[in-house]
Amino acid sequence: MYQTGHYGGALVAYTPLGTVVGLLGYGELAIVGGLVCVALSTLPDVDHRLPLIDHRGATHTILFALTVGVGLATLAAVLVGTASAFVETGIGSFAFLVGVVSIGSHLLADALTPMGIRPFWPVSSRRYSLAVTTAANPAANYGLFGLGITAALVGLSLVIVLG
Repeated sequence: MYQTGHYGGALVAYTPLGTVVGLLGYGELAIVGGLVCVALSTLPDVDHRLPLIDHRGATHTILFALTVGVGLATLAAVLVGTASAFVETGIGSFAFLVGVVSIGSHLLADALTPMGIRPFWPVSSRRYSLAVTTAANPAANYGLFGLGITAALVGLSLVIVLG
């Protein structure tokens, strides 16, 4: 998928997490998490600009998703500090989940294409693909984006009505 599709996929994947966090009374944190998730959703495609790294190789794996999650949790712990009340509410866990969901959404969106992904590399080189659409298909990319916007609006509506 292209950038627009990945943004939509990130919103679809993040909405359940963001909705729960918002319903727990941390609306601002839920919004920040959503923005970070969307911002990181195209990170795996950095492999286009890295020498010696194959496209849809190491950056398109579950290991990379976990690494980004750990990195984001570490960054959150450093930025928030241990004296903050947010630490007690699980900011590190939340940041980890945002990182994993962001990269995971990218992997799922790319699995829709015929090229697919090898999510278990380096343990396995098996490629997984649903072959639903090509990455360049504008209808699929904008459709996924529209689905993401819709999901985010439904989640926000639930937080407003129930929160």
